[in-house]
Formats: sequence, C-alpha cells, structure tokens
Amino acid sequence: MPKPKVAFYWCASCGGCEEAVVDLAEDILGVVEAVDIVFWPCAMDFKKADVEAMPDQSITATLLNGAIRTTEQEEMARLLRRKSQFLIAYGACAHLGGIPGLANQFSREQVLRYVYEESPSTVNETRQRPQVKFAEHGREVSLPQLHHVVRALDQVVDVDYYVPGCPPTPALTKAAVSALLENRLPPKGSVIAPDTALCEECPRKATKPTNLAFTEFKRPHQVLMDPDTCFLAQGVVCMGPGTRSGCAAACTVGGMPCTGCFGPTSRVRDQGLKMLSSLCANVAPKEEGDINKVLAGIPDPVGTFYRYGLAKSLLRRKVNLPVN
Repeated sequence: MPKPKVAFYWCASCGGCEEAVVDLAEDILGVVEAVDIVFWPCAMDFKKADVEAMPDQSITATLLNGAIRTTEQEEMARLLRRKSQFLIAYGACAHLGGIPGLANQFSREQVLRYVYEESPSTVNETRQRPQVKFAEHGREVSLPQLHHVVRALDQVVDVDYYVPGCPPTPALTKAAVSALLENRLPPKGSVIAPDTALCEECPRKATKPTNLAFTEFKRPHQVLMDPDTCFLAQGVVCMGPGTRSGCAAACTVGGMPCTGCFGPTSRVRDQGLKMLSSLCANVAPKEEGDINKVLAGIPDPVGTFYRYGLAKSLLRRKVNLPVN
C-alpha cells in the first residue's frame, strides 16, 4: 500500500515552524518512515514545477506555515490547496496572521519607505527599491509583489485544520500527524489543541484572583515577579484567560506571561477585544485622568493584545485597499 504523501511549505514567517517539525526529535524518524515527503523546499531539493506536475489532490496533506503577504505566497497557497486533500494551517502565522500581521497597522508604502529609506541602519542615498520587473539586454527578471495587507491562510484558501502555536509544540505536531496517519481526524475546521483557556493548565491558576482592581500595569522587565503567583494578580498583562491551551503553559512555567500565540478558544470571537475589555473593566480608578495613568502601563496595546491575531481580528483591513 502506498504511503500517504505529505508536503511542508513556508510563507511569511520566521522559520520557527520548520524547526518545530525537526523538534519531533526521534519521533520524526517514525514520521519519515510512515509518509512520503513529496515537497519540503526548506529541507530538500524540490521545485515548484514538481508540485505543478502532480495530479490534483495527490498530496494527502500539506502543512503550510506562515502568513500570506506576497503574490508568490498566495500563488503557492492556491497551488498546494489544489494538490492536497487536506491543507493544514500550521503555526500562529498561518492560523491567525501571526507577528507578520502586525504590519497591517501600516500601509505598504509606509513599510517599504521605512525598510529601504528611513531605518537607522539603512544607507540608500538614491532611494532605490526592489522592482517587481527588470529587463536588461533582452532578459527579464521578476520578484513577488507585496499585497497591501497580510492575511492568514484561510483568508486566501479553504483550510481543513489548524495547528496553533508560535511555534506548535512537538506534542501537538505529533498529535496532528498521528491523527492524519491513523484516520482519526476531527471535524473539518477544528483547531488541533484543547478548547480550554490556558489558565486551566497554568501552574499559577490557584492564585488567580476572582476580583481584580488594577491600579497599575507593569511590564515584565520592570518588576521582580513572584514565581508562584498569577501574573494578573501582580499587575502584569497575561493573555492566558483569552488564549487556547495546549502548550503546557510553557511561557508561564518559564516565568513569562502568556502572549496569546495559540489564539482564542472557540467561544471567543476576537481574542484582543476579549482581553482588552476584561482588563479595562477591572481598572480601579473611575476618573478619566486616573484611568489614563493606569493604561499608560500598556504602551503598545495592539502589540500586546493582537500580537498574533491582528489579521483575523475585527480590526482587519480590506485586502488591497491602500492606506496612506
């Protein structure tokens, strides 16, 4: 009996999800034995033409990580969707837009101007930028074009399953691959992780207060935190109450608050608004000036509450609408 064919692809992301596959350690040997990897350009010498030559739906499953920012990434997402029976959004960037999605606060022109002309480390006196097309001596080369907005994978193509995390843990990766190999797949559209809040698996949950009254918000580097007490009880923003569990509370166990990379549970429509409304409702002062002093302890609300999910939030922009 032929082995299931599996593909891996990397779009707009940092590469951590590719490392997460390798982090399966000795378990990856069992995966490689059980499947036929037909496309993984990060690790093996495969070409786009190899995929184009495959029959439609001949790939059993593609694990695609990274958000969709460029025309090339969109083209590859559509190609792999067509060639795959199951398309899995692997990691926070494919799932929610991830950290690349924070670029949606700015127009494409602002991003390009800063990167190629205005950043402190840039020396570009002629203000040259990469061109989409360039021809010389009868030869033409082209580069992908940036879209005006960063999108999660399911904002471009139909997605069957989601494996959350920045990056996904080896345990979740193994669970997703095992479910595929053993034909134990959950209903289409499922996030392959527990549908409970991170607080449920946090070792500090016994100290989470039922009533909060914030008089000050502190950032982790500003305070020596008690290693056993809930971060919120210490006035440190933790996204745990609005974030899906499944990471074994890796950050809170390591002494840092949750930043929300597993995204919301199924009961939360907008992860950032959930946390923002909850925290603001528990600010102790009632006068505007005093409230502003408390909220000044969160200098980057978008980066705090939408670090991974801005592209999928209620605040998202239209796909190709320029913003000056």
